[in-house]
Amino acid sequence: MVHFEVYGHQDAARTKPMRRDSIFLQASMTKPITSVAAMMLVEEGKMKLSDPIADFLPELANLKVELRRDGQPTEDVAPSRQPRVQDLLRHSAGFVYADSAPSARMREMYNSLNIAAADAPMTGDEMLRRLATIPLAHQPGTMFHYSVATDVLGLLVERVAGMPLDRFFVQRITGPLGMKDTAWFVPAEKRDRLAEALDSDPLKARMWRAYRIMENEAGRSYFKGGAGLVSTAGDYIRFAQMVANGGIYGGRRYLSAPMVNYMLSNHIQGMGGTPEASTGPGYGFGLGFGVRLQDGLGVAPGSTGDAMWAGAWGTSFTIDRAEGLVAVFMAQGPSRRGHTRMLFKNLVYGAMVESRR
Repeated sequence: MVHFEVYGHQDAARTKPMRRDSIFLQASMTKPITSVAAMMLVEEGKMKLSDPIADFLPELANLKVELRRDGQPTEDVAPSRQPRVQDLLRHSAGFVYADSAPSARMREMYNSLNIAAADAPMTGDEMLRRLATIPLAHQPGTMFHYSVATDVLGLLVERVAGMPLDRFFVQRITGPLGMKDTAWFVPAEKRDRLAEALDSDPLKARMWRAYRIMENEAGRSYFKGGAGLVSTAGDYIRFAQMVANGGIYGGRRYLSAPMVNYMLSNHIQGMGGTPEASTGPGYGFGLGFGVRLQDGLGVAPGSTGDAMWAGAWGTSFTIDRAEGLVAVFMAQGPSRRGHTRMLFKNLVYGAMVESRR
């Protein structure tokens, strides 16, 4: 560890200095951890990336695909093939988020059916039943479209592992890694460490309604594998370092090095769509991570093959194995997240002074 520092305040009123162990909403930085959980099951032979997701989630066996002309739906047709486990990991199953739905009809269906459990708690079984009534936005395997796919993946992990997602995480990932503050629920004794966005941030109120981290919703609502965790900088860097180490941390193996390399390769080559909204230009997408395709296209420094992802509340990380670098940034500023994400990378790489032999 070469730099671990805190800046600013933890609370919206700016009365509490930020702490090293402040707890941050991770939003989509939940996704890489859920993706690692799924790949553990793949590595153990309990499922294959080529398996149709309906083999484990039969609620989704009869999905349709929405056809559109000039942005308007024309008809719903059968998919050319069923979505596969790999499609969930690389966001090519055809699912979407409501705000990025390609038609007003689809956006209304995602919102009115509360697919993201933003308006009220909802069990995973009920979420799948409702999701099955909404057509896919694209034919499976043809388009990267950032989506609820990782939430579906979390439910799939539960079915295959035979246990709730929070228990799987504790038994297999966060517990062994010592990520003691990483969970879907913040108990009363830890709430004085919870970092807040400023009240002046226009996205805060709307986003906060969807993150019921003060309520233990086990048994009442599904654990969102795509957006639900809270964590600390000290916790998350353990996970990121494990990935950077090729699946090993503290002498324990979580994934094999070839599996990690496979996850950090580009899995959306030849498809439409791009993760640029999260990564900036020059990135493809692997299995749960944005991956840099070449040096010259990015808008911040990095190395070909570096991996990163970020969360809507303002958190981000980067793993640059060519430079031996892991960097984690924790902030709660959703409206400025794109700016701060790239500024952080510029500062990190600008501070590197080690000469190579």
